Amino acid sequence: MAVEIVVTIVAGLLLAVAAIGTVYPGLPGSGLAIVTLLAWAWIMGSSAAWTAAVIGSLLAGIGWSASAVLTGRKLRQHQIPKRAIAVATASAVVGMFLIPVVGVFVGFGCGLLVSEYVRRRDFRASFKASAAALKAAGVGVLVEFFMVCLAGSVWMIGVITHFVTRAG
Repeated sequence: MAVEIVVTIVAGLLLAVAAIGTVYPGLPGSGLAIVTLLAWAWIMGSSAAWTAAVIGSLLAGIGWSASAVLTGRKLRQHQIPKRAIAVATASAVVGMFLIPVVGVFVGFGCGLLVSEYVRRRDFRASFKASAAALKAAGVGVLVEFFMVCLAGSVWMIGVITHFVTRAG
């Protein structure tokens, strides 16, 4: 029982990191949540654990997919090429080292705007496209974050059910 408690605490910490990782690039997000849920269920071995893990993994997977679909659709709609996203991503990495905590976000936004300006040669159109892309990415991040948090809630119900049925 002591091993189960330690594993559950570690799983809870990893799920917290996963939730933060959906918002802050550089930390693992939904993928970590799915792996954590399934590993926890495998170690616990109860039907309550497996039920929570499968439902939670599905929720995290839906959030992960929805985030990609929502963002991708907006990028195509505003005709933002992959090259601009690559420049923005590289700028985010540079920003991460130059400006603690918020540098990733500032770097990504600035890199996207500059890349779009170089391509379009129209600041207003570049700003509009970049703002729409950032808004879409923000909505995608919020959806993914919400779904990972929901998966964590399902996991918590599974934890309670698992330990109550083991104790009784």
